[in-house]
Amino acid sequence: MKFSEMVYRRVTPEETAPQMESFTRRIRGAAAPDEALAAFYEYEALAARVETMMSLAQVRFTLNTEDPFYAAENDYYDEIAPRFAALTQALYRALYDSPHRAALEAALGTLLFTNIGIELRTFAPAVVPDLQEENRLVTAYVKLLSSAQIEFDGRVWTLPQLAPYEQSPDRRVRRGACEAKAAFFEAHAQEFDAIFDSLVRVRTKIARTLGFANFTELGYCRMGRNCYTEADVGAFRRHIEAHIVPLAGRIKAGQAARIGLEALTIYDDPLVFPSGNAVPAGTPEEIFAHGRRMYHALSPETAEFIDFMLENELFDVLSRKGKAGGGYCTSFPETGAPFIFANWGGTAHDIDVLTHEAGHALAAYLARDRKILEQRAPTMESCEIHSMSMEFFTWPWMEGFFGPQADKYRYGHLAGALTFLPYGAMVDEFQHIVYGQPLLTPEERRQIWLSLETRYRPYLDVADVPFYREGGRWQTQAHIYEAPFYYIDYCLAQTVALAFWAEGQTDPSAAWARYLALVKQAGTRTFRELVSEAGLPLPFDEAALSSVAETAAAWLAAIDPAKLE
Repeated sequence: MKFSEMVYRRVTPEETAPQMESFTRRIRGAAAPDEALAAFYEYEALAARVETMMSLAQVRFTLNTEDPFYAAENDYYDEIAPRFAALTQALYRALYDSPHRAALEAALGTLLFTNIGIELRTFAPAVVPDLQEENRLVTAYVKLLSSAQIEFDGRVWTLPQLAPYEQSPDRRVRRGACEAKAAFFEAHAQEFDAIFDSLVRVRTKIARTLGFANFTELGYCRMGRNCYTEADVGAFRRHIEAHIVPLAGRIKAGQAARIGLEALTIYDDPLVFPSGNAVPAGTPEEIFAHGRRMYHALSPETAEFIDFMLENELFDVLSRKGKAGGGYCTSFPETGAPFIFANWGGTAHDIDVLTHEAGHALAAYLARDRKILEQRAPTMESCEIHSMSMEFFTWPWMEGFFGPQADKYRYGHLAGALTFLPYGAMVDEFQHIVYGQPLLTPEERRQIWLSLETRYRPYLDVADVPFYREGGRWQTQAHIYEAPFYYIDYCLAQTVALAFWAEGQTDPSAAWARYLALVKQAGTRTFRELVSEAGLPLPFDEAALSSVAETAAAWLAAIDPAKLE
């Protein structure tokens, strides 16, 4: 079914509660495992419909945050979603505590019950009003970002539309675009601070009501982390600081010299080559035409997938007024259709998004027939393996997107993958500090961010632009507001993706086969199991990070960037 033909109908607790309560009673009172399983499978069908309608409303809201109907529907689900969660939690509790637990685990898998046990810790009826407030605050942040109308170069732009100017070879243009973007955040600084202050307070209150010491513990449960701990993440960040920060410094020193500077400022950082970064050639239609050829050549699975996506209007990638920022992949479980949302701005990032979000969408497409929704996707760091690895597996087809600039793109992409890791670790550590000290003032949070900049990105000078000099950069990172503790998942996945990339340099067929096998496991394995079964080292192992860093650094060193101009 085409996206434009999908019919939306609001789902309500009044409609679903009687059914959910009936399923819960049947599971609780089941005389045999088969009776409990039958009720659970009926619940899954209902959950697919509810999730589909909520996802459809959310997508159409982000496509146009100024649409009054879907803005109202989005607000409605902000209010109602916790009530759905209460119904689901009651059913999960009945399943989890069932006297037929052993037989149910044999039928449904032990991991499902492990994950349900974690999920049960994240909710109690007492926190419903606070969850509603948290949802409202996140929506307020999304609306504030999407409201940006920035005057620059004689026109008015959204935040995503400024990206080409931020990468201009002309330093005056880069600086002007950077300052114009910063001016928007400065003008709304009190609003951004107020939203985040309220988010920290309400998340901390929810955590303490649920019996956690702080929101960090709850945040890990919300992320479904079922095979590693806060200590593991802390060790991973230290490995990044030890092995990647020095490498990133060397990469950035080379970049500065290449563009004729002694050091990089915040507005020089996006420019990789003095002649300009690689940019896609062709119209959006031409880009999609080549994308279709690429995925047909890559494998039978990707060929079937891309045809399905394009024939059913499951991409919306052009930036426009009122459209929410960023990019994501979601799905409509009842139809089995993924959906890709993006904001193309005429930069190489457009192709990164096309391949990255397609990795997520491929995984959703391959898992669409799994009967249990909870098993269609693993935890988020594993989902990001799907996407970040796909970025590298599509390297052989970059000429079709960039023409003679394809090697320039590959160089910038790999360098960017490495230099991203310190930034991602910095975002994660910032959140650990903020939620460990929930009474910090806005000024104290800015000072903490600046101190982290000196550790993780010492090569970057922020002094020229007051917004960045004063420590405001973190407010532009939507994940900090919308999805706390998500960002380190990108770093974990990037490490695995680099391992796939390294193997692909010598045996691309074997690397792809391992990747596809990992993706097809969907949500039936933990992150540790998926990586180990793919024959790759775990990112928590210090040697794994240093190994991929060495391989990638050697690849970059073997190329003379001047020949890519």
